[in-house]
Amino acid sequence: MAYETIIVAIEEGIATITLNRPEVLNALNSQVFEELADAAAKLGADDSVRAVIITGGDKVFAAGADIKGMASLSAVDVAASARPSMKAFNLLENMRKPVIAAVCGYALGGGCELTLAADVRIAAANAQFGLPEIKLGILPGGGGTQRLPRLIGAGKAKELIFSGDFISAEEALRIGLVNKVVPAEQLLPEAQKMARKFASRGAVALGLAKTCINEGLRMDLELGLQYEHKCFSLLFATEDQKEGMQAFIEKRKPTFRGK
Repeated sequence: MAYETIIVAIEEGIATITLNRPEVLNALNSQVFEELADAAAKLGADDSVRAVIITGGDKVFAAGADIKGMASLSAVDVAASARPSMKAFNLLENMRKPVIAAVCGYALGGGCELTLAADVRIAAANAQFGLPEIKLGILPGGGGTQRLPRLIGAGKAKELIFSGDFISAEEALRIGLVNKVVPAEQLLPEAQKMARKFASRGAVALGLAKTCINEGLRMDLELGLQYEHKCFSLLFATEDQKEGMQAFIEKRKPTFRGK
């Protein structure tokens, strides 16, 4: 697929997906979601890619959905059109590689929900987050009512969703919506630094650790612990486990091969 609304670049095992609709503040529509889903599927299957960064560039992440294109839709239309966004977000959330959202400027509505599908969020100091759908007579329909409470707790999530208010990067950091806040000019370098750190770890172990966390959140504690132990045991059949422990014994850095 030739991309028109995103740019995908891969350098030294780090893939960067950049939303590329600056004329509409990177507003998300079905084409963006289809291209994001295609890119996520390909990057997830590419063994040379060890980590993924998603960004909107140095001015805005994504200022929500394309409202003009949504205003005249029927309930049936919306039910059908939701599938591309769900597919894109699920692929990003469930790929066995770390996904980092690097957020500058507005991350609103679907843009905020896109960040929630990432594993880690780094915000520029000028970033603003919000789910303003309630002001339009609708609710967040791209995972906001499900992913946000799991991340920051039900009470705070309800406050943000019920009010539709925007919050600053510092407030997002305080409530646990983002992991780190940096000056705007340091945003992408900081995301790349984190991506390289993640990429240097054992890919099999990291992928299973991500799966354990994601799947465990859908289980009760006892089942989650059982699932964790199963994944832990499986890692002892990998080359990376042997290399990692031998490197520790020999007091050297491990050379992981993702096997």
